[in-house]
Amino acid sequence: MQANALLSGAIIMAALTIALFFLRFWRQTRDRFFLYFALAFVLEALQRLLSANFPLSNPDVPMYYLLRLAAYGLIIVAILGKNRRPPGD
Repeated sequence: MQANALLSGAIIMAALTIALFFLRFWRQTRDRFFLYFALAFVLEALQRLLSANFPLSNPDVPMYYLLRLAAYGLIIVAILGKNRRPPGD
């Protein structure tokens, strides 16, 4: 159990560090792409924090996976928004 808690803490720290990097890039460029990625990694860290501190008795319950789905949805929206062609091309 202790190794699992250590690994969860490392993943949370890494996700929050990555979110801070994307926030820095967003502040420099004001590109929504970086903001969406920062929010996605904050959601990933939140999901890991909740699942580490409040484990569910039944792992099939989708409660924590909705946060992960929202994070991945933000990443998809960011990529699609960045690759969208401007009108008239």
